[in-house]
Amino acid sequence: MIYDLFSNIYFLAFFSIVFSLLVSMRIYPVIIYLAHKKKLMDDPIERSGHVNKTATLGGIGMFITFSLAIILLGILTKLNQEDLIKLLSILGGIIILLFLGIKDDLLDLSPKKKFVGQIFSAALVVLCTDVRIESFYGMFGVGDLHYVFSVVFSIFIFVFIINAFNLIDGIDGLASSVAIIVNTSFGVYFAMNKEYLFVLVSFSLIGVLLGFLRYNLSRSRKLFMGDSGSLFLGFLLAYQAISFLSVNEMEQTAYTVSNAPIMVLAILAYPILDTVRVFIIRINNGKSPFSADRNHIHHRLLDNGFSHIKSTLIVAICNIFVIQIAFVLSDLYLTVQLYIISVVLPLICLFPFLLVQRNGKIKIEIPKL
Repeated sequence: MIYDLFSNIYFLAFFSIVFSLLVSMRIYPVIIYLAHKKKLMDDPIERSGHVNKTATLGGIGMFITFSLAIILLGILTKLNQEDLIKLLSILGGIIILLFLGIKDDLLDLSPKKKFVGQIFSAALVVLCTDVRIESFYGMFGVGDLHYVFSVVFSIFIFVFIINAFNLIDGIDGLASSVAIIVNTSFGVYFAMNKEYLFVLVSFSLIGVLLGFLRYNLSRSRKLFMGDSGSLFLGFLLAYQAISFLSVNEMEQTAYTVSNAPIMVLAILAYPILDTVRVFIIRINNGKSPFSADRNHIHHRLLDNGFSHIKSTLIVAICNIFVIQIAFVLSDLYLTVQLYIISVVLPLICLFPFLLVQRNGKIKIEIPKL
C-alpha cells in the first residue's frame, strides 16, 4: 500500500519537500548550537555582508537532511538498479565536496585542492553513470559530441557551476533562493516525465533549502551554509542541469523542450552571468579570477542601500524573468535564441546596478560616465 502511494510522482514530489523541511528544522538548530559551543563561527571581514560572528557549517545540516531524504524515499519509491547506482554516485560526489567545504570553512583550502576535488567528484558521476552533455542541439552547426569531448566538457560544466554557486553565496538568502528557483524549474520537468530519482533530488533539495532559509534569514539564530553547503549545492544543481539535457534527448521522454540548452542558460542565469562578470573584472585588474572582492551584483545592491532580503528578491525576480523570456523565444532557431539571450541576459541581470534606495524609496539612476 505504502509503495503504491509513493509510485505517484506528484505525491512523491510533495512528500519530498515536506519530509526534508521537517527534518531540516530539527537538524539546523543542532548545527547552530554546536557551532556556538565549539566556536565554529564565521568572523566578519571588510568585504563581508554581516557584522557579527555567525554560525557556519550549515552545509553539514543540508547534507544530513538531503541524504536521509533521498535514501529513505529512494527505498520507498523502489528505484531500479540504474537509478540506485546514480544515487550512490551522487552521494559519493557530495561527500567529497562536503569534506572539502568543511576543511575550507574551518582551516581554509587552496583553490588548487578545491579544483582537484571538484573534478574528481564530477568525473565520478560522469564516468560511472554516463550523465553528460551529449549534443549541442545543432547550435553553430554542432550536433552530437564525440565521447571524449562530451566527458571533458561535462566535467568542465560541473566545475563551473559548482564555483558559480560558491561565489554568489555572499548575502543572506541569495544562494538558497536562486537554488530553489533552479530546483523548481528542473523538478517540474522531471515530474512531468516521471523521472523518480531526479524528482527526489530536486524536491528534497527544495525542502532542505526552505528549512535553511528559516535560519539564514533569522536575526537571533542565524546560520550560514559555508563552503560545505555551497559546493554541495552547486554540484547537485549542475547534476540536474546536465540530467535535464540528457533526459530531454531520450526517445521515450514524453515531454521535451525544444530549446533545452537555452533553458539551462536561463534557469542558471544569475550565477552564470555574475561569475563570468567578476572573472572578467578581476582578470582585467590583473588579479586572480578567484581572488575575493566586492564586485558582485549583490554587493552593488547592498552598497546602493538595499537590505539582504530586498537584494535577494530583486535578483530572484530578474532570474525568473529571464526564464520566462526563454519560454517566449522557444519557437526561434536555437542560434538566434542564443544571440538574443546573450544580449537580454546581461541587460536584465545588470538592471540592479541602476536601482538605488534612498529614504525608503526605490529609484532608477543612470550612472555618470
